[in-house]
Order: sequence, then structure tokens, then C-alpha cells
Amino acid sequence: MHKVLLVRPFTSILMLLAIVLSSCSSSSAIEDEELPKPTDRIISFSGFQWVVRTSGTAKLGPGPNLFSDSEDNVWVDDQGRLHLKIVQKGGYWYCSGITLRNSLSYGKYIFYVASDVSKLDQHAVGGLFTYMNDNEEIDIEFSKWSNPDNMDSQFAVQPSERAGNKVRYDLNLLTDKSTHAFNWQPDYIDFFSVQGHSATPNVSNLIQEWKYTGTNIPPDTDERLKINLWLFRGQSPSDGKEQEMIIEKVEYIK
Repeated sequence: MHKVLLVRPFTSILMLLAIVLSSCSSSSAIEDEELPKPTDRIISFSGFQWVVRTSGTAKLGPGPNLFSDSEDNVWVDDQGRLHLKIVQKGGYWYCSGITLRNSLSYGKYIFYVASDVSKLDQHAVGGLFTYMNDNEEIDIEFSKWSNPDNMDSQFAVQPSERAGNKVRYDLNLLTDKSTHAFNWQPDYIDFFSVQGHSATPNVSNLIQEWKYTGTNIPPDTDERLKINLWLFRGQSPSDGKEQEMIIEKVEYIK
């Protein structure tokens, strides 16, 4: 009789402990499913290998923002097109970006965009650029920089706050498709944006062009080509909706 009384409380404690542990494990699993898990993810796109950016739980620049390498944020579809998205998970907004694994150096970089980037939210920024550091950077960017009255695009050579290092313009796209390029050389950088998909600007398709010959042309070092979609100053989209930029392909001509 005494043995039974001793065993029952011990058994009950074990059962209660198992229930508690099971509950904790289940709760952790739900949390892990809600928030992206950082990985060392590599994707193939346009014949190149790219590292998908992740920030884990820390907010990083630009923004600052959280970046996720989840397939909800970055993927290549069956047509070989790159999708970058800003998505909300677990109450947080996660931005996206990719970086080329190797440096390409001087040459012409052409981006065939397959979504209407003029319709991005006023807080969103789509970037096509080479980067070594904040003062050695060539940018094509789509953003109104949180001002709905701003033009929606710009060419820039960093530091862009210097006079003559930036040109702003409106895309006024006729379709979802547009092409953007910069030809980076030791003594100049030629930029252009055109309607549709074309590697050659002409009178019928030209949106904007610019030749930069200033003092801030980046040297040929160990820069990387990058593509990203992020939130200016880390602000949530003003319309509360996910944002997306689609790139059909990228070309590099030496």
C-alpha cells in the first residue's frame, strides 16, 4: 500500500514533465516555422553563382533592415527569372538581396527587368549595382525615397551627395518590361534605361541616359555585382503589402 502511494506521485511528476517538455518543443517548432532560418544559400541565375543575403536577427544596412535568404524572399522560377521580395513573417518585414560570388571588373552590365518597378511602394528601393564600399559604388535604383512626389529612379556614383554624382528621372513605363545598364570604364561610366528589353538605346525606346566622367569612378578592385530590394530607413511598406522585383536576366560584356 505504501509502495503504491510512493510510485503514483513519482509517475505523475514524470508525466507532467513530459507534457511540459512536449509543449515547449511544439512552441519552439511553431516559432521556427514563422521566422526565416539563416543559411549559406547559393543560387544560379543568368549563368552566374550568387550568394543570397541573410542578416539573421540583426538589422543591417541598407535601411537598416532584416534580410532573409528564404525561398519566400529569393527564388528563380521555371523561366529562369530572378524574384526578389519583401515579405512579412512573424510580425517583421524581411528584405532580399543577392551578391555575385566573383568580381567581374570593368565592362557593361545589363539588367533586363520584368516587373514594373515604378510601382514599388514609396518606402521600397530596388537596386542594381556594383559595390566595394560606400564610396566605391555604381547604382541604378528605383525608389521615391519615402516621398510620393519624388521621381522614381536614379543613376548614381557614390558618394551620391556630391554635386554631379546623381541623375534622377521617371520611368513612365509602357509595359512591365524595361532594361537598365551601365558601362563602367576607367575614365567614364555610361548609363541608360529603355522601354522593353533591348541592349541598345534608340530614339523610340530611350527613357534616360547619362555619361559620368567625374572624379569618383571606382577603381578596378574586388567589387561585387549586387541586386537588392529593401526598405528605406527600415520603414514598413506604406500600403502594408509585400513588394516584388523580377529580373529576367543579367548580361556582362567585357
